[in-house]
Amino acid sequence: MAYHPLDAIADAHRQPLRKALDAAFGSARVDMIAPIGGGASGAFPFKVRIADRLYLVRLEGPASPLRNPRQYESMRIASAAGIAPQIHHIDEVNRVAVMDFIEERPLSTFPGGPYALADAVGTILGRVQGTPLFPSFVDYPEIVGRLWRWVCRTGLFAPGVLDPVTERLAHIRETYVWDTAQSVSSHNDPVPGNILFDGQRLRMIDWESAYRNDPLVDVAITLDSFAPTPALEEVLLRAWLGPKSRVSFSDRLIKVRALTRLYYAGVFLSASADASGPLADCDLSAPTLAMFQRSSRNGEITPGSPVAKHILGKMYLASFMSGDNPPGLNAAV
Repeated sequence: MAYHPLDAIADAHRQPLRKALDAAFGSARVDMIAPIGGGASGAFPFKVRIADRLYLVRLEGPASPLRNPRQYESMRIASAAGIAPQIHHIDEVNRVAVMDFIEERPLSTFPGGPYALADAVGTILGRVQGTPLFPSFVDYPEIVGRLWRWVCRTGLFAPGVLDPVTERLAHIRETYVWDTAQSVSSHNDPVPGNILFDGQRLRMIDWESAYRNDPLVDVAITLDSFAPTPALEEVLLRAWLGPKSRVSFSDRLIKVRALTRLYYAGVFLSASADASGPLADCDLSAPTLAMFQRSSRNGEITPGSPVAKHILGKMYLASFMSGDNPPGLNAAV
């Protein structure tokens, strides 16, 4: 019996992969299938080579209350606009997508350096927000609130330790005002790992969080990841908005940046809780980015470990409470 690359794939993924490849490419010979590292979403991505061309097959992880059930419609819109990779097949029932594989280069090699990259990121945000409207989902503050309530139930922190964070979140939600009728298409997770440079231009991937939203959500996330200085902030905002005045949303941007920082605190802390269980931590103090990186270099913290995620979560909590810049969602962190 002839060997097939699918023979080396785990049983749980073999049949969904086979069905997706048959639907996308028919009887074309598959030369290679290899699992590749996934992100925080819990998806299972595979690189596939057919006739000297590379594709990505993405199998979604288990369903959850936070998972957007209409992500594929958003992905189709973004792909048609040339922002997401070209799509070859989607099975919404089984949550499988087949698309072009992007051979990425480090964002640090983007021509022109950080200023040109900030300009390009602001530009691609504008392109996303200019597409036909993505489907609706839950209002962003509610998404943040759901995730935070889950963190509070994990036992990661001792009783009462998280109360100041919960109180600040309640105040922000009371004072945050947004007319949802003015919402735009939004990626909602435009972190560096989801913005790829192929050597010529940027593309965005991982659309499972995409739905119509306050336009400042994507802006807030990218400012914290790509614009750590006021000069870079100015470049990114001008590329996104153009010469229009920012006075009308400056106060709201402060609140939205707080919400996005708490969201990523929740992502890190949830991942920590999944791996380590209750800790009853009594301390919300967090190291600076320089201290965290030094501990990583010295081997005191293992990158990607539950301890590292717990500390990063506390660093984002500190940013949420103080308004200072967070550590940044990039490969160096």
